[in-house]
Amino acid sequence: MSLRWILFAGLAAAGAAQAHEQITTRLTWSREVSRIVHRRCASCHRAGGPAPMPLIRYEDARPWAAAIAEEVLERRMPPWAAVKGFGEFRHEMALSQEEITVIADWATGGAPEGDPALAPPASPPPKAPPQPRPIRARRLPLRDTLRLHAPVRLIAIRPSGLAEGASVQITAERPDGAAEPLLWIRNHRARFTRDYEFRAPILLPPGTRLTAAPPGAGSVTLLIGAR
Repeated sequence: MSLRWILFAGLAAAGAAQAHEQITTRLTWSREVSRIVHRRCASCHRAGGPAPMPLIRYEDARPWAAAIAEEVLERRMPPWAAVKGFGEFRHEMALSQEEITVIADWATGGAPEGDPALAPPASPPPKAPPQPRPIRARRLPLRDTLRLHAPVRLIAIRPSGLAEGASVQITAERPDGAAEPLLWIRNHRARFTRDYEFRAPILLPPGTRLTAAPPGAGSVTLLIGAR
């Protein structure tokens, strides 16, 4: 049996399954999901974009509904490994919990299209955002734990020494005992490594203890600005 026939049979079976799938949600592509996808995903998932498939139209996205739900639930897409709410960063790409819930409930509820008239008007998708340039700053490596002996103006963290799939939480404990969560990387993927730049520099006094947990997770690089 030829590969072409196998692919055709698989697509036909998938199409038949979609046609008979029970709809159990009021969420639709046209009214809710398309707006999230156009706003958050279209810069890459467009014809000719860097992502492997376009997701602009319902016809594009419907065959991938289950995979889309899995990717957003596991927070693999968009490719932003920093857990939301653990530090505040510039150029944040993470979906909100509400956006994740809408996409997942739509997909598991049969992924209906809804009324096409409610879909956003056709417009050229945004261009893929340029990759941010690496930040020029002094570098301070952190593996497991580090105590500061001088004041530091922390502007970003680069997860440069983590193993593929590793997770790590970076926390600062100030001399007065106050703990500040800085960055939580979950399921690190080296091809999406980036500098996580804070919205505002974080000033850490001497005596601050920085930890990367769990121990042995790997190393990160603290990017330090001029005081």
